[in-house]
Amino acid sequence: MTDARTKRTQTLTAAAKAKSQAKTQAAEQALRRLIKRGEAITFQAVQREAGVSHAFLYNHPDLRGRIEQLRAQARPLPAPAIPADAESTLVLALTSQIIRLKKQHRQEIQALRDALEQAHGENLDLRRELNRRGLPGQVQPS
Repeated sequence: MTDARTKRTQTLTAAAKAKSQAKTQAAEQALRRLIKRGEAITFQAVQREAGVSHAFLYNHPDLRGRIEQLRAQARPLPAPAIPADAESTLVLALTSQIIRLKKQHRQEIQALRDALEQAHGENLDLRRELNRRGLPGQVQPS
């Protein structure tokens, strides 16, 4: 009985160690990807990118130190100087137009969603009123 228990304990310990190593590797790869993309290094960004918990990152001394060091090194980059050539002006104008159109699109979608929600509410009220009056031909709620 003791040998079986010892074997189970060893198996569980090995599995936990392998899982921890996999999480560590995932966090390190996430750090490399974030750095490569030039994104801010934060515990939350690494956690999201690697699919590990905040607690794992905070409790892992090497990862925690590396994240804190990279976070401290990160400084906001100055905005690039905008060249005054016609191509850049065109790109800026089109980018601005795309941003404006996207915002307008989001607003229109929200207005349509609000109208649909209101219509569903009115429809429900009318069905309830029909049901209350006992009118024939109504659809019974399931």
